[in-house]
Amino acid sequence: MKKASILMIIGSLFLLGLFVFPLWNIMLGAPQYPEPLGMNIHIDGIKGFNEFDIQNIDGLNHYIGMKTIPKPEEMWEFSTFPLVIAAMVFLGVLIGVLGYFKKVSYKWFLGWFVFMSVLGVLGMYDFNAWMTDYGTNLDPHAIMKIANPDGTPMTYKPPLFGNAKMLNFDVTSLPDTGAWLMFIGMSLTVIAFFVGKKSAKSIS
Repeated sequence: MKKASILMIIGSLFLLGLFVFPLWNIMLGAPQYPEPLGMNIHIDGIKGFNEFDIQNIDGLNHYIGMKTIPKPEEMWEFSTFPLVIAAMVFLGVLIGVLGYFKKVSYKWFLGWFVFMSVLGVLGMYDFNAWMTDYGTNLDPHAIMKIANPDGTPMTYKPPLFGNAKMLNFDVTSLPDTGAWLMFIGMSLTVIAFFVGKKSAKSIS
């Protein structure tokens, strides 16, 4: 059980990487931009991949009526998500420590994983809802109004995952370092569950 508990503690601590590295990355490439424009989505705000990317993206978006990229104080998520992640790290470490001293069973490790997974799904849903609003709720007085072949207004929602073509831009949206660290950490907590389960069976 001690080995399982240590894995649980280490897995939980991997989530601290979200405070350092971006969770998601969106890149926009076009022939007129030798260097693609990009946004790094952190748990506490959105930053440009390069120094002036946010300003350049906002400038392009202005012509087609998209809102400016929100600042941290303009979205409740950017103040809430860091608190949620900090709480889950604390809870995971606490469960690991209690497991080390045999105060809780290995089943708590799986419980933490399930809870974190639910929070992750809710976070992705919220992120996708924001991108949908960002790409479809356009200013009717925009300089450029581009319609689909059927006459409906074109939308500019970035893909949640993968690649999409928007006008002359190739847009790629993929998990970044923070997301992969979170994935590794959560995987370690699942391994901790099975190691703890195996240890409990060997004792019994």
